[in-house]
Amino acid sequence: MVDVTSILTDLAVRYGYLGVFATTLLGSAVPFLPFPNLLVVVLLSNILDPPQLGLLAGLGGSLGKVTSYLLGRSGYGLSKTETRSNLDVVRGLLGRYGTLGIFILAVTPLRDEVYAIPMGMLNFPFWRFLLANTLGKLILYTGVAYLGRFFLAALADFLGEGEVIATVLAFLVTIATTLLLRRANWKLALEVYRKSGLRGVISSLPHLFADNESHEER
Repeated sequence: MVDVTSILTDLAVRYGYLGVFATTLLGSAVPFLPFPNLLVVVLLSNILDPPQLGLLAGLGGSLGKVTSYLLGRSGYGLSKTETRSNLDVVRGLLGRYGTLGIFILAVTPLRDEVYAIPMGMLNFPFWRFLLANTLGKLILYTGVAYLGRFFLAALADFLGEGEVIATVLAFLVTIATTLLLRRANWKLALEVYRKSGLRGVISSLPHLFADNESHEER
């Protein structure tokens, strides 16, 4: 069995900055691939200049996640008209805060698929997604590069353990989010919220899912 992690890590170490960009790009391009991009940055932080390391790793990591966004976007395009209309309601609710939310999530070590796929499914504007995700990744990877210089051993142990577990959890969360977006009747949820607030939405949860399933069956 081919050890993808070892191959990509060797690529980064052998080719320096260009290798880091290629590694984070390839390691991020395949959704749910359990490759520790941050660990590579930490391991190279004592060899390469942190600002340049963070810049290239951030660009590679962000561009690689375009595939996850497009995966979600394809789900929107293949959905029925009623489902797309329902998803459009969620996108409208996000408004300008969607961009801020993407940026905040991108700065965290959270697996990108958790928000990239749902944003694509909501038909969220591509350039807003890419800009917010890229800015977040640049901050994340640059910060990790600087921290790696001072706390190399501790960070390497922390980021190197549990990558597969984190990937499985991210997969499960993404599936749950996808089902929530597609199965809930967001138009009805918005109407109930305007009339009865959050308490009304919570008490109407069974109807929100049952009504939307009946629409899809038709």
